[in-house]
Amino acid sequence: MAPRYQVGQKVSITPVKAKSLSPRDAALEPYAGCVGKVSDFYWVNMGTGGGNFYIYTVMMESDEKEVVVHEDELTVCIE
Repeated sequence: MAPRYQVGQKVSITPVKAKSLSPRDAALEPYAGCVGKVSDFYWVNMGTGGGNFYIYTVMMESDEKEVVVHEDELTVCIE
Protein backbone atom coordinates (compact mmCIF):
# COMPACT_ATOMS: atom_id res chain seq x y z
CA MET A 1 0.00 0.00 0.00
CA ALA A 2 1.41 3.40 -1.00
CA PRO A 3 1.35 6.45 1.30
CA ARG A 4 -1.72 8.71 1.00
CA TYR A 5 0.27 11.93 1.30
CA GLN A 6 3.51 13.10 -0.34
CA VAL A 7 6.30 15.43 0.83
CA GLY A 8 5.28 19.04 0.17
CA GLN A 9 1.54 18.30 0.15
CA LYS A 10 -0.71 20.62 2.20
CA VAL A 11 -2.70 18.80 4.88
CA SER A 12 -5.00 19.58 7.77
CA ILE A 13 -4.75 17.84 11.14
CA THR A 14 -7.92 16.04 12.19
CA PRO A 15 -7.36 14.09 15.42
CA VAL A 16 -9.24 10.81 15.71
CA LYS A 17 -11.70 10.90 18.57
CA ALA A 18 -10.91 8.16 21.06
CA LYS A 19 -12.67 7.00 24.21
CA SER A 20 -9.67 7.92 26.34
CA LEU A 21 -7.04 10.51 25.55
CA SER A 22 -3.39 9.57 25.79
CA PRO A 23 -0.67 12.16 26.48
CA ARG A 24 0.15 12.05 22.75
CA ASP A 25 -3.45 12.90 21.83
CA ALA A 26 -3.54 15.81 24.26
CA ALA A 27 -0.38 17.27 22.69
CA LEU A 28 -1.96 17.09 19.21
CA GLU A 29 -5.27 18.75 20.19
CA PRO A 30 -3.98 22.37 19.83
CA TYR A 31 -3.25 21.63 16.16
CA ALA A 32 -6.73 20.31 15.32
CA GLY A 33 -7.93 21.98 12.13
CA CYS A 34 -4.57 23.64 11.48
CA VAL A 35 -2.80 23.47 8.12
CA GLY A 36 0.76 22.40 7.39
CA LYS A 37 2.94 20.70 4.78
CA VAL A 38 4.22 17.14 4.89
CA SER A 39 7.99 17.38 5.39
CA ASP A 40 8.73 13.65 5.71
CA PHE A 41 7.08 10.29 6.26
CA TYR A 42 8.04 6.89 7.61
CA TRP A 43 6.48 3.48 7.45
CA VAL A 44 6.33 0.51 9.76
CA ASN A 45 5.87 -2.92 8.24
CA MET A 46 3.16 -4.71 10.22
CA GLY A 47 4.33 -8.16 9.14
CA THR A 48 2.41 -10.83 7.30
CA GLY A 49 -0.83 -9.50 5.87
CA GLY A 50 -0.71 -6.24 7.82
CA GLY A 51 0.80 -4.01 5.15
CA ASN A 52 2.55 -0.76 6.02
CA PHE A 53 1.54 1.80 8.64
CA TYR A 54 2.51 5.41 7.76
CA ILE A 55 3.59 8.17 10.13
CA TYR A 56 4.07 11.73 8.84
CA THR A 57 6.09 14.75 9.97
CA VAL A 58 4.12 17.93 9.25
CA MET A 59 5.56 21.47 9.38
CA MET A 60 2.77 23.63 10.76
CA GLU A 61 2.14 26.98 9.04
CA SER A 62 0.92 28.70 12.21
CA ASP A 63 4.07 28.40 14.32
CA GLU A 64 6.58 26.56 12.11
CA LYS A 65 6.79 23.60 14.49
CA GLU A 66 7.02 20.02 13.31
CA VAL A 67 4.29 17.65 14.48
CA VAL A 68 4.32 13.87 14.03
CA VAL A 69 0.92 12.36 13.19
CA HIS A 70 -0.57 9.07 12.05
CA GLU A 71 -1.97 8.83 8.53
CA ASP A 72 -5.58 8.64 9.76
CA GLU A 73 -5.16 11.99 11.56
CA LEU A 74 -4.61 13.92 8.31
CA THR A 75 -6.87 15.17 5.53
CA VAL A 76 -5.93 16.82 2.25
CA CYS A 77 -6.09 20.61 2.39
CA ILE A 78 -7.82 21.97 -0.70
CA GLU A 79 -7.43 25.68 -1.31
